Amino acid sequence: MNKSKVLIVIAGPTAIGKTALAIKIAQHFNTEILSADSRQFFKEMSIGTAKPTNEELQAAKHHFINSHSIKEQVSVGSYEKEALELLHQLFQSHDVLVMVGGSGLYINAVLHGFDELPPVKEHIRKSLNDKLLNEGIIPLQQELQAIDPAYYAEVDIHNPQRIIRALEVYHSTGTTFSSFRSGIKKERPFKTIIIGLDMPREKLYERINTRVDLMIAQGLIDEVKTLQEYKHLNSLNTVGYSEIFDFLEGKITLVQAIDAIKQNTRRFAKRQLTWFRKTENIHWFSPEEEKKVISFIEKEITSLPHD
Repeated sequence: MNKSKVLIVIAGPTAIGKTALAIKIAQHFNTEILSADSRQFFKEMSIGTAKPTNEELQAAKHHFINSHSIKEQVSVGSYEKEALELLHQLFQSHDVLVMVGGSGLYINAVLHGFDELPPVKEHIRKSLNDKLLNEGIIPLQQELQAIDPAYYAEVDIHNPQRIIRALEVYHSTGTTFSSFRSGIKKERPFKTIIIGLDMPREKLYERINTRVDLMIAQGLIDEVKTLQEYKHLNSLNTVGYSEIFDFLEGKITLVQAIDAIKQNTRRFAKRQLTWFRKTENIHWFSPEEEKKVISFIEKEITSLPHD
């Protein structure tokens, strides 16, 4: 595959309008979209993950939406492998492809490779999981903040799977999780143009709150009810689901659950922005600037050195 193949990445926080822009770009270049949203892979989770609508899925061909079951383990490493295989295949018939999502770790893995993490001692994993079960997530968050502030600043701290992963690597090796991720970047057989979406914080938070209300109206509670028997799975340990599980178990009221989803989603968006602001060669736009984005991409493609 020659280097004149281009992957356009649309990154940014949740609820900012990445899907709509990605579809416009895919239509303009007559191409297909790969999702890099680690929650939209799962076919059983739709309302709470704000998947593209059926109309949107028909407007441009999407990959990695409803591609897996919550019963399957999808790791950053397995996604990197599957996404690269798919890119190789799709680049046979397209010169430009679009990748869209808010999962920085997953995007990074496709662009630069994911460092192989050292094996973890089973007793360490077990003791961290026991701690989560007995004491809750807060002590684990505090420990991560103390030992690896760099990773703590950008990880979704409400995802126990991510926190335990970082702590078990540290306890098994004595080295922080963030230091494993500063490895050597792998060469990729395509060029990349990264577009970041941003908007004033108040406006973004308003969009998040509105989106959560819409999810409730669309039937989020019923969706979560159908998944109650799987609540122990890592894929369901996530914003929008954990809070409704708490409500269904009578731990909090519905009003409290909705407020918690809004607050946790706003925090998550803040962390996503922290991550993407550190991304090299990212070009920032507002989600409304689709014409500007498309002409910027066209200019970039024209100026790329062709092999």
